[in-house]
Amino acid sequence: FFQVRSEGPKLVPFFKATCVYFVLWLPTSSPSWFSALIKCLPIFCLWVFLLAHGINFLVSHRSASRILAGLIFSAVGDAFLIWQEQGYFIHGLLMFAITHILYSSAFGMKPLDLKAGLFMGLICSSCYAFLYSYLSGPFTYLVAVYIALIGFMGWRAVAGMQLCNDLWTWTKLSACIGSMLFMVSDLTIALNKFCFPVPYSRFIIMATYYAAQMLIALSAVESRDEEDFRKRS
Repeated sequence: FFQVRSEGPKLVPFFKATCVYFVLWLPTSSPSWFSALIKCLPIFCLWVFLLAHGINFLVSHRSASRILAGLIFSAVGDAFLIWQEQGYFIHGLLMFAITHILYSSAFGMKPLDLKAGLFMGLICSSCYAFLYSYLSGPFTYLVAVYIALIGFMGWRAVAGMQLCNDLWTWTKLSACIGSMLFMVSDLTIALNKFCFPVPYSRFIIMATYYAAQMLIALSAVESRDEEDFRKRS
């Protein structure tokens, strides 16, 4: 846990930016570039968090560079969603779809763990089956593709844990929890947008989203435990 403690100070700007967002709580009814900046600021801080480990680190660790790329697309997606009522929701959806592809690539395909994939597939299929009757037009297939992508990302994160084989590290745990929180955030968005008003939806969406991005960013950090994982697997 020394590595976890050593990374804490580097995340202070992220926590401060997140607090600023929730304190200001800018209304979604009046989108502006300022509100977009405040919403994206915590993600910008996660860019800095990864960049603080050095360009050489990002170049030599493909998973870290892909997570950084995912955070960049996430920020663009956040900005689009500020103007979702003006017709930019699909643009935001596309940016986050690319983010999930990048995260999946960062988590890798080993170990495969088909049982985890089947379990995640059942969860995603159930979610889509519930949402289906509320969807219309292009959202009928766009949401299906998006759910498949985030479900795949969740599978790759969960598969990396390998709890039964005692081959997990805190970075793998961070990716796993972060991916699950991302799914909770996006499911809340879908329910609130397409189905029915979700109480405290904005707080749930943003709290789980920021926590998810922080944990996924943390999973990119090199640690001795992770090196041990590679050697043992």
